[in-house]
Amino acid sequence: MDIIQSDPALRLYAEKAGIHFAYDMVTDLSKFANDAQPTLITTPGGAIPALLSTYIDPDVLETRVSPMKFAEIIGEKKIGDWTMDTAMFPISEGAGEVTSYGDTNQDGTTSANFQWPQRQNYRYQTVMSYGDLEVEKIGLTKMSLIAELQKSRARNMAKFENKAYAYGVAGLQNYGLLNDPALPGTITPGTKAAGHGNVWVYNGQVTATALEIYNDVQSMYIQAISQSAGVIDGLIEVDDEMVLAMHPTTSVAMTALVALTGTTSVEDMLKKTFPKLRIETAVEYSTASGYLVQMIFPMAAGQQTSYAAFSEKMRAHRMVPLLSSMQQKVSGGVWGAVNRQPWAIVGLLGV
Repeated sequence: MDIIQSDPALRLYAEKAGIHFAYDMVTDLSKFANDAQPTLITTPGGAIPALLSTYIDPDVLETRVSPMKFAEIIGEKKIGDWTMDTAMFPISEGAGEVTSYGDTNQDGTTSANFQWPQRQNYRYQTVMSYGDLEVEKIGLTKMSLIAELQKSRARNMAKFENKAYAYGVAGLQNYGLLNDPALPGTITPGTKAAGHGNVWVYNGQVTATALEIYNDVQSMYIQAISQSAGVIDGLIEVDDEMVLAMHPTTSVAMTALVALTGTTSVEDMLKKTFPKLRIETAVEYSTASGYLVQMIFPMAAGQQTSYAAFSEKMRAHRMVPLLSSMQQKVSGGVWGAVNRQPWAIVGLLGV
């Protein structure tokens, strides 16, 4: 329209076609536009709230926690239930003697000796609470507060259970795989040529040689044979199933290469010598006296050596409705680690 008005010929042609302009649109519209910008009454601002253009990823990232490994290292078993305060683990030992035979000779005796080592059940609990308003508020983010609380509750209980398997519970007859007083004393690793004492890894680097690391593990096997001396059918064999449990930092030493080959690692050497060796890691193998390594024979003398024991994994109690909130208690029970044959566990401390 602006072009028609600005060109007299086009304007005349438009008027002949019955199109008439009552004012000069170019001039008048310009004036009108200048007059249409009054002073704002409101404060100048953005077009929309920033939150409306903010994306919330529905894939919720969970904070990582250290792995819970002791049930994997020694296995796990349910013992009794939550009503039991004490568990007994009977030990039977045959005894007796023989004498020379005689038709009327009545000498010679056969007997059995029994012991009743015990463990005490530790019951623990946690309570989940949530209110109507907070559930609705979290729901605005497309997340479920209740589901997140349930996951957190299960993870917290599993973390405690794993700690009990490692260290037991103070003040009770409840011990872990690392601190059972029945475990034999630990042995000391050999001194390393690198000059950093007995350690395998120093300042983030594997400083011990592959042979030095191998010799330390071999010394654990020799100690296991020594600890089994005198046990009927209990002699350790190189092809027995065994677990080498250590801290993740220490496990890096298993990758050290043999200098002469450049391709064979410590782990390769160990598995060639001990074909049923399994390497496991857990952060609890860090102690005030240095890193600990354990060699565990899961089955010795035809019997299970050790297992993690619980009375209840998770018992969900009743949901309690309050005025505008809900609460629920869950509980569990743990016996610690039941080390039935401590002589089949060797500790190497200070690597």
